[in-house]
Amino acid sequence: MQEPEKKPTISKIIPEYDIAIVGGGMVGMSLACFLGGREGGGNASMPMTKQLSVAIIDSNPALGSGLSIKKEDPPDPRVSTVTPASISFLKDAGAWTYVEQNRHAYFKKMQVWDYTGFGYARYDAKDVNKDFLGCVAENKVLHSALLSCVKDSDFKTTFYPSRLTSMTLNTNSISTVEENIPSKEPSSAKDGGKSRVRELAGFKTTGWNYSQNAIICTVEHTSDNHCAWQRFLPNGPIALLPMGDKFSNIVWTMSPAESNDRKSITEEMFLKDVNSALDYGYGPHPTSSSLGNGDMFSWLKMDATLSANEFFEIPPKAIRLASERMVFPLSLRHANSYASKRVVLIGDAAHTIHPLAGQGVNLGFGDAFSLSKVIAEGIALGSDIGEVNLLRKYEAERKPANITMMAILDGFQKAYSIDFGPFNFLRAAAFNGANYISPLKRSIISYASGENKLPIFF
Repeated sequence: MQEPEKKPTISKIIPEYDIAIVGGGMVGMSLACFLGGREGGGNASMPMTKQLSVAIIDSNPALGSGLSIKKEDPPDPRVSTVTPASISFLKDAGAWTYVEQNRHAYFKKMQVWDYTGFGYARYDAKDVNKDFLGCVAENKVLHSALLSCVKDSDFKTTFYPSRLTSMTLNTNSISTVEENIPSKEPSSAKDGGKSRVRELAGFKTTGWNYSQNAIICTVEHTSDNHCAWQRFLPNGPIALLPMGDKFSNIVWTMSPAESNDRKSITEEMFLKDVNSALDYGYGPHPTSSSLGNGDMFSWLKMDATLSANEFFEIPPKAIRLASERMVFPLSLRHANSYASKRVVLIGDAAHTIHPLAGQGVNLGFGDAFSLSKVIAEGIALGSDIGEVNLLRKYEAERKPANITMMAILDGFQKAYSIDFGPFNFLRAAAFNGANYISPLKRSIISYASGENKLPIFF
């Protein structure tokens, strides 16, 4: 009688790796890019970390052969707003040039307002002498660019299309994944908000679920959109983000019941709802007389920014739904610690945040860049790069920055979950203060651009 065929094991023929990156998404792949560095680039970690051997473990089999992106491909509803700081990291690693070969959209201006007709602010890159406020790119474009950067370099990476099922920590190594790929040094988890590494390594988290879902999709206009728009509505914000080629991305936060309804209604009805939400729906447009045209802040105006006196504009109309509508629940989660011996968390494995400012992937890129620097420093000093004391230097650098951003965004979410007359006025006054008080506005723009300076001007 023939015995059943056994699944072959590869644990005996795979060599050890210096680092195992579990999760080959955008942030996990960016860590590989930063470790690999680039000749002539600005990544100081490159000479030290380029000799490391890295295993990238992800269940997506396409990573091994490469992701194919064509300019004529239909737009994807999943996008990221990349800050100038993150773009600088990716340029130094040599990845940004791949992004610019595909659909993307830099934007120089942003308009933010609320449904009351009082809260209003405009931001312009010229206010802080920058060329742009950010760049919107589809996640598949960013992912493909990072993967191409890794594959086109001589950095020693090996891809394993596997799913993590177990992890054994030994004195000088860590064995991960169902095929038991042995790693001599740290395992870096970027396997998402439901991180298996985080669970297996025993990291505890703090957080909560919001009673909100986000519906995302791509819409088309009659002409290109060059501005980022965000309006705060009673049940959550709606954002319209430029993507290039006359497309924009919608990120609309609402109650779960609303999201289910809007996912299933006809395209015509959905577009009508979107255009209404970005126009007169829920309340009036802001007017120049809403709060005295900023006169109440005249004592703090000093040198007014260019955008302070710009008038409210109505966003471009959506004429066609260019992608599917996707819905996902919103939550806040934060790991109580990021590092233990030979295991470190980055990106969504360490923190998940509300998407209202589009900062999630940027925090992840910041994590990856910081960890690459810490590993390089450890190599330079001859340290064991899996030692917890070294990895906690990364945690000490990134945890305060991540917690601060999470607290700000959580505060915004909670502030707009209250619909009460006097509180609405105070909230609108804060909005207008951000528009007319120049030092505060410049500080907000710089902070949102990725500079680790809190938006405080005094």
